[in-house]
Amino acid sequence: MRLLSWRKANRLTCVKPKCRICYSSTFTFPAISQHQIPSQNFHTPRKELSKLLHKRPPKSQLKQIHAQILIQQHSSTASLVNSLIHCYLHIKEVTSARLLFLQYPLPSPPILIWNVMIRAYCKLQNSSESFSLFRHLLNLDHLTIQVLPDVYTFTFIVTSCAHQRSVVQGRIVHGLVVRNGLESNLFVGNSLINMYAVFKITDDAYKVFDRMSERDVFSWTSLVCGYANNGEMYQASEVFYKMPVRNDVSWAVIVSGFSGNGKYMEVLLCLNDMFCSIEDKVTPNEAVLVCALSACANLGALEQGNWIHAYIKRTGIHESSNISTALIDMYAKCGRIDIARLVFNRIPRPNVHNFTSMISGLSYHGRGEHALTVFNRMLDENVNPNEVTIIGVLNACSHSGLVEEGSSIFNNMENLWGIEPQIEHYGCYVDLLGRAGYLEKALEVVKSMHIKTDIVIWRALLSACRIHRNIFLGNGIIDFIKQLNSDGPSGSEVLLSNLYASLGNWEKVSELRKAMGQRKTQSDIGCSWIEVNGVVHEFRVADKLHPQILEVLDKLNELWIVLS
Repeated sequence: MRLLSWRKANRLTCVKPKCRICYSSTFTFPAISQHQIPSQNFHTPRKELSKLLHKRPPKSQLKQIHAQILIQQHSSTASLVNSLIHCYLHIKEVTSARLLFLQYPLPSPPILIWNVMIRAYCKLQNSSESFSLFRHLLNLDHLTIQVLPDVYTFTFIVTSCAHQRSVVQGRIVHGLVVRNGLESNLFVGNSLINMYAVFKITDDAYKVFDRMSERDVFSWTSLVCGYANNGEMYQASEVFYKMPVRNDVSWAVIVSGFSGNGKYMEVLLCLNDMFCSIEDKVTPNEAVLVCALSACANLGALEQGNWIHAYIKRTGIHESSNISTALIDMYAKCGRIDIARLVFNRIPRPNVHNFTSMISGLSYHGRGEHALTVFNRMLDENVNPNEVTIIGVLNACSHSGLVEEGSSIFNNMENLWGIEPQIEHYGCYVDLLGRAGYLEKALEVVKSMHIKTDIVIWRALLSACRIHRNIFLGNGIIDFIKQLNSDGPSGSEVLLSNLYASLGNWEKVSELRKAMGQRKTQSDIGCSWIEVNGVVHEFRVADKLHPQILEVLDKLNELWIVLS
């Protein structure tokens, strides 16, 4: 293999060598406490030391073995040093392994040791040490030291690039990969696809994939993951269904991709394809089941959710914390808070996610006092709440008019649980005060916020003005919203229009509607789902595409006549 000089390639940014390899055969190591060093009169044979190291001993025994190697002056034996490095990396003592590596008894460690050191650092987020080692390797005098990077070296260094903040270093390493003719290698190619997928550069990920002469399930799955993470679900689905072989991870990636992009109908269709797939012969894993239950929760598909729950019981799948949390959320959002409580009560030791899901579910159903009871139980069991828990509790207080309790939680969340209020917490608190009629106090909270307000906060306050028919404050809020959203606050103007309508001021309603029409204001199209006989039906505003739309409109007209 012809190795190109690192100096001829672009230099890796922000990477400076912090040390150089010491070629001395002498060896120094951090002091080991006296009780760990065996008696100098006792000597363990070198072969016995090697056998002990191959067993990957725990840290305390490893230090004793290391001490024996130092005492018996075996530190110049490369095989023992190699084993020591492997053992220290096995117990995640990277610093100790690095010290041994830097004072290696030969002019250079073999490429295997370079690789394991680079791999150890590439697992660390944002670590530049793997690049430092890689640069040392490329700068060796290869005329006298026959140690060259191999396929594994490039695989590990590309993996490290995926953990960096920028893709710049990855592109430089990719250039070296191409120049050394390794881009079509399966392992290196997979690492490159994964790296570009992490940075959401799907075009480059596909180019690497297309040039590979050999592909495995990881190659295909990494490309699907890249498209899914970038929101390109059409391309992700196209690649997925072209895969010659799919495993449970492949299915989990496509299902979670649909779920993460809000395509809940597709999640259930994909789950059905998974059960019907004869070629793959795979069963849903935890990730697939959690995504499917989440889709049922968002669609209100109770029958589908019941079927998945029954499947979990029938097949003996362990109801992990994640599955239990998803079940509670699904039943709560589908209107069966009673079953959600049964699922929650069966959990032996609920964690923060289980508690949060139960509290949020009770909040949806306006059961604020029950939510506070669960919250107090959570505190009694020494389970600390997180940011989402506090949002759920504040929402519960808001929907039940528990102003005093909600105010106490909001004002003490930082002191008691170390949670600094974010925009979502302020929104819940403003909504709590606004619903209860404390409009002036809610406005004071908004004005005193230490973080920048957004439109959602003002809309929550405007909604409270509509409930309590405060037209004066409503007009003032709409001016704030216009300053925040120069493109036209259509949603806010609709709220203000409703406020005028509740007061019977139809002239103002007409003026607002006319102004919105002149600007051709567009908002996100409303969408809703309903499950009938196990089938989920989707409807959008002014929908005319549903096969039974005429029957639906006739039924709506009948209801309108009755209500009139």
